[in-house]
Amino acid sequence: MVDRYELLKVCGSVMSPSDTAAGKEGFNQVTVDWFDPDFRLTYGQVADYAARPADVAAFRRDGVVRLRGVFADWVAPLRAGLERNLADPLAYAFPAESAPAGAPGRFFDSYCNWQRIPEYARFVERSCAAAMAGQFMGSATAQYFHEHVFLKEPGTQAATPWHQDLPYYCVDGRKSVSIYVALDAIAEAWAVRFAKGSHLWPRLCYPRVFLDGADFNTDDASLAPMPDIEAEPERYPTVGWDLAPGDAILFNFRTAHGSSAVEVGARRRAFVTRWLGDDMTYCERPGEISPPYENHGMKHGDPMREDWFPVLWRQR
Repeated sequence: MVDRYELLKVCGSVMSPSDTAAGKEGFNQVTVDWFDPDFRLTYGQVADYAARPADVAAFRRDGVVRLRGVFADWVAPLRAGLERNLADPLAYAFPAESAPAGAPGRFFDSYCNWQRIPEYARFVERSCAAAMAGQFMGSATAQYFHEHVFLKEPGTQAATPWHQDLPYYCVDGRKSVSIYVALDAIAEAWAVRFAKGSHLWPRLCYPRVFLDGADFNTDDASLAPMPDIEAEPERYPTVGWDLAPGDAILFNFRTAHGSSAVEVGARRRAFVTRWLGDDMTYCERPGEISPPYENHGMKHGDPMREDWFPVLWRQR
């Protein structure tokens, strides 16, 4: 019997890009039909994790927490998976280049390839990420949303504009977490920074284009402009860390984060998985969303369907 992870390696190497949608400059492009309705993750395979109460309290208070070395054993396989993206970006889903044309370095990201890249699928199904997510969210379940990978090459001077992730997404609720795994040693100077407590702001902010920081979906009256966080440090305290490979940062979908245009001094790779808690529901938003899920049959306020977004951990 062929191991399904090995089968993914074969299938992933021969996929050809479709011409579904080129996307707009600065947005991720749809290059392949990313979703395979017959691919299933197996419930009950995730590793155990015992969250420390102090870490959970920090996450609930600040909307972000760092955990040292928790995914050190996964660095090598996740690097290998990311290299598949980088070797042939158009053979995978939603690639984007967010450094301006002619600028030094490279700022690349891609997502929704967990069904196509075996190392990603293995991490989601077998690491402790799902158990970790459920405990930090304070949820009875941890439901998988998608993965997202990032690369900044040395010399890159492209800032990541301050933003919250939730306004990009087709979900709403309070219980959410992104688990950002550093795949390289990352200096605080060019690491992602987070606005402490911003997950508790009364209004969400407009999503922004990574290429130039421009707002979009501005016709949504429920959203507000992102404040000038760096100009008012006393009002908007931020936190960032030096990271070692295998360190993790956990943050709520509502937590504002970004990075400066300081020149990146070494390769900065990261693998992020995104998780939904038991209060998260489908949300119809005006304009472009990321990822642009279609043909799912859900209506505003519905639970997220588990055949598309599997529940991988349940509270005992």
